[in-house]
Amino acid sequence: MANSPKNTAKRFDWLRGADGRLPVATLGALGALALTGLLVGSYAVGSLSLPTAQAQSSRPIPYWASLAQVPARMRKGPSGDMPVIWEYHRRDLPLQVVAIYQNWRKVRDPDGVEGWMNARLLKAQTTAIVIGGRRPMHASPDATSAISYHAEAGVVGRTSDCTADWCYFDVNGRSGWIATSHIWGARTAD
Repeated sequence: MANSPKNTAKRFDWLRGADGRLPVATLGALGALALTGLLVGSYAVGSLSLPTAQAQSSRPIPYWASLAQVPARMRKGPSGDMPVIWEYHRRDLPLQVVAIYQNWRKVRDPDGVEGWMNARLLKAQTTAIVIGGRRPMHASPDATSAISYHAEAGVVGRTSDCTADWCYFDVNGRSGWIATSHIWGARTAD
């Protein structure tokens, strides 16, 4: 009974609307993801063009990026011959690029771990990860506005239209405004 629809729905409380209901169409798609063992917050992304290493190197440092493909290996130094210190399996995970060496980027992950990744593993899409627990996603950038959804800690979404206090946060089409203090990742336009 561990994979019954009722138990699967509980895993996706972050996606419930303001009325507390989980959309039936979403339950089917997300239930399928749960049954295959994928984590909440991971989501598939359509075909996106990846920026070249040259285009990435023209950006001022530090800047935000996200994982373009998985698995992605973080290395101790800027070379494929350097030891792997971490392997990531979460597409769109936000990373902060803190240094550049040729086609390599020194990145910092949400846990503060730093290491080197080949630029082809990164994309310019700005994303963020929810931190600190279940967080409201509001209908407008105002704490008194209606709550559209709740996002659990660890949920990754795309960010846009960020201000000092709010970002528009989209998780597979479920979107709303989230306080920047509740996310780690891109908070302002690069």
